[in-house]
Amino acid sequence: MISKKALTLAAALFAFSLGSGTSVPAHAQQYAARDGIAFDAYLELLKARARAEGVSEATIQRMTSGLTPNDRVIRLDRGQPGRPTRRGYPDLAPYIAKHVNSTRIAGGKSVYRNSRTQLLSAERTYGVPSEIIVAIFGHETSYGRIRGNFDLSRSLATLAWEGRRRELFAGEFIALLKVADRGYSRQQLVGSYAGAFGNPQFLPSVYLRLATDGDGDGRANIFSNRADTFASIANYFKDAGWRTGQPWGVRAYVPSGFNVDAYKTKLVSPVCSRVHERHSQWKTVREWRALGVQPQRPLAEDTLVSLFQPDGPGKPAWLLTGNYRVILEYNCSNYYAMSVGLLADEIVN
Repeated sequence: MISKKALTLAAALFAFSLGSGTSVPAHAQQYAARDGIAFDAYLELLKARARAEGVSEATIQRMTSGLTPNDRVIRLDRGQPGRPTRRGYPDLAPYIAKHVNSTRIAGGKSVYRNSRTQLLSAERTYGVPSEIIVAIFGHETSYGRIRGNFDLSRSLATLAWEGRRRELFAGEFIALLKVADRGYSRQQLVGSYAGAFGNPQFLPSVYLRLATDGDGDGRANIFSNRADTFASIANYFKDAGWRTGQPWGVRAYVPSGFNVDAYKTKLVSPVCSRVHERHSQWKTVREWRALGVQPQRPLAEDTLVSLFQPDGPGKPAWLLTGNYRVILEYNCSNYYAMSVGLLADEIVN
């Protein structure tokens, strides 16, 4: 980790090198780093770290040439919603209607049908169902059509320099240079403002750890190669603990007047606590049956599940398995995870 003392020293040295008559560049006028370091000085620290971690000089130069802060990236990052209030949650049903619509279902069925060889290969290797892989592909990039067009080098350097989550984005910037060192051009390395890229929208560090060559050509091309895309998504899910042969969840019948709150979880998740607190205690299917809650599809009696009734009494409810938690590893949102699971179900129906 780069110390504050080192950042301050680098800033001072850079300011001295500019000379007293040099004006502040226009791109630095709207936003400033939290510790006051100039962007160009901080970029030199990132370059030094990249060299120390083995990135080639040629890659460092082509990925940092002409970099300036991107004000739009900072605005988008600062505009992200913070911790929700205790006033409640928007209903799930409208979100599902929007994100699991006829267009997305039809697109998923088409990919599922036309990419069977690649999907089955990934499914056999990693134990993750083809429909789950396709549903992630659909939600992340609309089956490869929308991947973002931000220069990742500029975005990640900007977010690291700005300083709100400096070490996170500094690490992702260095990881991006290591990805580039594998032969990817700066023009290819574009994506979301926060650094995710390719068909699965992996961050650079995730790419380095889990991106997979699905067709044996020696590269993990998650930009345009579906075999690599599917294998990489499946590898992510396997790494996160997907249990082969178990569904993500099933619809459940909840008897009238059933008090779901009586079975609220007492566990506090260290991450995404507001997401996990909406789920019930873990019980076996057998135990839920004894309480009157009935799964609407076959599920082994000894399977541990939690009850989730997001829109309140009298509305749809689900029994969620541990595999639902794996989907949350990809994006920690009940709205996202439910829409992935439900889209996957529609794809194979």
